[in-house]
Amino acid sequence: MTPPDLPLSPSSSRRRAADKAESILQGAMQEFLAYGYAAASMDRIASVAGVSKPTLYSYFQDKEGLFTALINYLTEGKAEIGVDPALFQLPLPDGLKQIATNVLDNFSREKPLLTLMRVMIGESGRFPALAQTFVRNIEKPVLEKITQLFAQHSDSHATDPEIMARMFMGSIIHYVITQEVLHGRDLLPMERSRYIDGLIKAMIQAVSQNSNVAPEE
Repeated sequence: MTPPDLPLSPSSSRRRAADKAESILQGAMQEFLAYGYAAASMDRIASVAGVSKPTLYSYFQDKEGLFTALINYLTEGKAEIGVDPALFQLPLPDGLKQIATNVLDNFSREKPLLTLMRVMIGESGRFPALAQTFVRNIEKPVLEKITQLFAQHSDSHATDPEIMARMFMGSIIHYVITQEVLHGRDLLPMERSRYIDGLIKAMIQAVSQNSNVAPEE
């Protein structure tokens, strides 16, 4: 006689639910990378994830919700890795160099994220909320931290820390887009070390005390 199944403990139930959600997200990532957003099929995602379509919709209400959850899944914690508050204690050039290196390393390791950036750029006209997810999860928290760095660091004399932060992060995102997302590495070659060193020198010159001295007439 087969013994009856024992009820799962709350912790086991949560673990199974988390595993199932991750399986769905992994299936969604394959689908979105292969077909883009508009042509992605919830039926195929459910099949790849090994769940029923009702189960898929019970976890994620619709395709937009699933895509947003996927971006959250891929980007969660990445901003914290790139801009560690401990870097604020370093001399400003060293801190900025480490931030630039960390952010570029994160993008290099997260190849699916780069591909999803292509999807978001291509679909941003029809689905602006998808692009806003990237801005909200990646750019906004990083910009806030870098703005704080330019505003509070003893080596910084930036008159507008937010503008400096946007210039710094905007340059990094431009490098990622042209080199990786748009496959421009052969057309616009630039060694990463040369790029980072040049960017840091430009930033330091911009926030130095000399930059606040009015030019002689």
